[in-house]
Amino acid sequence: MGTVTTESVWDYPRPPRLEETTRHVVVTHRGVVIADSRRPWRVLETSHPPVFYVPAADVRTDLLTPNSRRTVCEWKGQAAYADLTLPDGRVEAVAWTYPAPSPAFAPIAGAYAFYASRVDRCEVDGEVVEAQPGAFYGGWITREIVGPFKS
Repeated sequence: MGTVTTESVWDYPRPPRLEETTRHVVVTHRGVVIADSRRPWRVLETSHPPVFYVPAADVRTDLLTPNSRRTVCEWKGQAAYADLTLPDGRVEAVAWTYPAPSPAFAPIAGAYAFYASRVDRCEVDGEVVEAQPGAFYGGWITREIVGPFKS
């Protein structure tokens, strides 16, 4: 499998850094691919596993329904949440987006981040991710990410 280069979340900056990546991100629930992208962004913030934002063009937005939940990030601005609706059920607040983020995060406007804990499977380059502990933050833990993590 080769050597894995590790990244400590304690080396990530505050305020967070936005970076483009070509990592292959796939989100699946109940056998349906919800997102599939080779051009996501990663947001890297001290003490948090990376959060992957997938361009809306690479997301099955027809399966996402905006809900009334809103939160505010001091760095990115106001987040809006979406529920996943499939023929056999609904998953509340499965993803979030920043419709009008702060200027530093303008590239992720309209992109979606997904809670790994609320769908069946999230992958980065074929590796199934582990969800960041807790119910609020949505970081994805892969074998190269080292904590401890904020929850």
